[in-house]
Amino acid sequence: MQVTVWGCRGSLPASTNVPLIRTKIVRALESAVKRGVDESTNIQDFIDRELPFSVWGSYGSNTTCVQIAAGSDEYLLVDAGSGLRDFGNRIIATKGPRPHVYNILMSHLHWDHLMGFPFFIPAYIPGNVIRFWGCHDQIEHVFRTQQSEPFFPVTFDDLGAQVEFNILEPGKAVELGGTTVTPFEQNHPGRSYGYRFEQDGKAFVMSTDSEHHEGADDADYPFLSHVRDADLMIFDAQYTFHAANTSKKDWGHSSNIVGVELAKRAGVKRICLFHQEPTLDDASIESFQRDTARYAQLFMPEAELEVLMAYDGLVVEL
Repeated sequence: MQVTVWGCRGSLPASTNVPLIRTKIVRALESAVKRGVDESTNIQDFIDRELPFSVWGSYGSNTTCVQIAAGSDEYLLVDAGSGLRDFGNRIIATKGPRPHVYNILMSHLHWDHLMGFPFFIPAYIPGNVIRFWGCHDQIEHVFRTQQSEPFFPVTFDDLGAQVEFNILEPGKAVELGGTTVTPFEQNHPGRSYGYRFEQDGKAFVMSTDSEHHEGADDADYPFLSHVRDADLMIFDAQYTFHAANTSKKDWGHSSNIVGVELAKRAGVKRICLFHQEPTLDDASIESFQRDTARYAQLFMPEAELEVLMAYDGLVVEL
């Protein structure tokens, strides 16, 4: 099973600006001077070995879209945020306009998780089949409304692809894209749903837009059973522990600290911090990951846990 992140920002796309780019350039040049870089230096090697990811790369700008590849000819994704546009563009560039089946599981129906669909090129190509799956009975209504006047010039009925909507039942597994998928309810305004994907003894859990407060410390907290022994858990860690329990309490999102604690208690092998606060720049997100990794070493040190930070383009092999 392979998991690819096409969008990981929370709430809305995150833009960059000239001062941020200039700061990256300054940091790179300062490192180059310090290391004595000259015409004989292998520049690619210098970038890979000496510069932090926040300088040479970026955590990205797109909202939620995650692809799960498990050997099936059908595509399998979670959510249709702005990252879906980049995924669609990649498919067209590499596969051409040949017909495909796209299965899109919806965590919930807030705008940042569906805003990419009107710009998803495969939706406009006849012969393609797009199947939405989710536990909300308003999925079709929401997507049709998004592509109606005055919000968008191309109506849903003008799409070239065949689009279907399928309602799932929490706790009831279905077979999709070569995996066994089990949805489970989460705490979020309007309700959200996480998904556990299983194939050949490997398990991946996608848990975005979920808040953990009451009962989270209990040994029988239901979330623990949904993520138990997962090889990878993508976890909504939009806020710091302080913010999640004060100014952002009841906003429907969680923190890095809670994510680490739940992951270790459930025997998760890798946690991928996700749904990053859109106001944070790359350096701040990188610092957030370092702080999280340090906490993971202190809490239940006997339980190993690898801490990843999601970014647009991240690929994880299970």
